[in-house]
Amino acid sequence: MNREQEQGLLKALQQAVVDGDAQKAEELAKKAVQEGIDPLLALEDGLGKGIRIVGDGFGKGEMFLPELIGGADAMQAGTKILTEELKGRGMARKPVGKIVIGTAAGDIHIIGKALVTTMLTVNGFEVLDIGEDKSAAAFLEAVRQHQPNIVGISALLTTSMITQKEVVQVLSEAGLRSQVKVMVGGGPVSQEWADEIGADAYGMNAYEAVTKAKTLMGFKD
Repeated sequence: MNREQEQGLLKALQQAVVDGDAQKAEELAKKAVQEGIDPLLALEDGLGKGIRIVGDGFGKGEMFLPELIGGADAMQAGTKILTEELKGRGMARKPVGKIVIGTAAGDIHIIGKALVTTMLTVNGFEVLDIGEDKSAAAFLEAVRQHQPNIVGISALLTTSMITQKEVVQVLSEAGLRSQVKVMVGGGPVSQEWADEIGADAYGMNAYEAVTKAKTLMGFKD
């Protein structure tokens, strides 16, 4: 495959993500592997550029939740193929950072957290989802066990927001607060609340969660 053909395939991978076409993304990822394209190149210049276009469009209000979900699904489908190829070559992709994420106690909402988890994963983060209805003690234990860079607490109910505050408190009491960044999000959550409880960042939606997580890790667009 010559340079022009390689660029054409990378562009097609990008477009498959923009179109939210998971089947096409998977097929093109397999073709990239068959044609000997560097899987890291396919991830970054193909799928990665596509998800950034979708994310930017969503952030500007030019794309909406269905497009964001579709793009994430397509990115995930292609990433699975390319990641397997990387593992086969003994070239594990270095994660951007490690995040522990969960939904606060008293709250069993899944969809928002699932979308954030997917978006973080396809943007290169190692994400450890501890589930729903999790107490501050459960978040503390997860931080101790996994030693993440960031802990993310989702709260879709006003009554469960208190857990976000408690997580910050128990991390401080355990002497771990300086070792991990805290990011909060969810329908009733605001920047004012994040500031009040001493969180490091507030993500209004999945796109912003990724942007803020990258900023916490020291990356600049």
